[in-house]
Amino acid sequence: MKAAILGKAEGKPGQVWHPVTVEEVEVPQVKEGEVLVKLHAAALNHREVFVRQSLYPGIQHGAILGADGAGVVVSPPSHPLHNKPVLLSPEVGWVSSHFGPDQKEEFGILGGTRQTGGRGTFAEYIAVKEQDLVECPSHLLEEKNGWELAAALPLAALTAYRATFTKAEVEKGQNVLITGIGGGVAIQALQFCVAKGANVFVTSSKQDKLDRAKEMGARGGVNYKEEDWPKKLAALLPKDRPTLDAVIDSAGGNVTTQLLRVLKHGARVAVYGQTTGKPHTLGMGEILKNIELRGSTMGSLEEFKNAIRFTGENKIVPTVHQTYSSLDKTDEAITALKDGTQFGKIVISISSSATSSRL
Repeated sequence: MKAAILGKAEGKPGQVWHPVTVEEVEVPQVKEGEVLVKLHAAALNHREVFVRQSLYPGIQHGAILGADGAGVVVSPPSHPLHNKPVLLSPEVGWVSSHFGPDQKEEFGILGGTRQTGGRGTFAEYIAVKEQDLVECPSHLLEEKNGWELAAALPLAALTAYRATFTKAEVEKGQNVLITGIGGGVAIQALQFCVAKGANVFVTSSKQDKLDRAKEMGARGGVNYKEEDWPKKLAALLPKDRPTLDAVIDSAGGNVTTQLLRVLKHGARVAVYGQTTGKPHTLGMGEILKNIELRGSTMGSLEEFKNAIRFTGENKIVPTVHQTYSSLDKTDEAITALKDGTQFGKIVISISSSATSSRL
């Protein structure tokens, strides 16, 4: 089979750029308790950029890249999901604990790392444990580009679900701020919050991204490059509920200090990233308002299944920014992701079946 393999280059973390080559490798052998999935499409996440920069733990050169994938079970024929469209859980080793990985086995994420045995979704086939599959929501495959939409869902949906519901505890009618709209997780969080009935506000440095978010249901947005953006955000909040109940943040830095005047007492700040490269601050002002800063990363298998169920029940359709036609375009796709101009997910079509909306 074809697979996108992570190569090795010399250099310091953050400065190196490991090569990616598409090679012919053996189709995985299925062990007891596993199934073989023929992948129709895979999606990129920013972790592929971090892996190529040596900024991700457990990097394994010679491993297959990719954490997001959608396809069909081809073996064993006796499996209940045989020949059915499935999504792969991107995590391994975290079954159900609310607090973090269960510690029964080493936690890992598919794609380019030793924790998941070098397995990844940028390949024509992948072997996974039976428990790590969920049936793809049927409404996605009714779309023209159904396989690409399906592949765009897993990691973003899992990360956004945990940040939105487990950590930020978003409920109907609450005011929620999502920072850095445009990335896959932020957009998924926006869709989850809108489906829940929350009032969503967003930040971005690009007006077109703010406009797109409002088309998707956001109540308003502000440019975080503007010095008075917290004041402009405050002006957008409903008069009868003039504070934020929750923030879903990927930026880091002093965001809670900047938002202090509009944060409700006891507001939850769910943090799933630090794109600014600066640690979050928590000053005395936040302490006096009982602000809760809650780290959130990926999620459990249980949360993954809940995220896909919620997506299906609410007919949520992921946003795909661009689709690349084959695995041979992997290097080009990751380079495009690194530029950071996308709104939504970047996807790679793997098999010819991926051009069809149905099996």
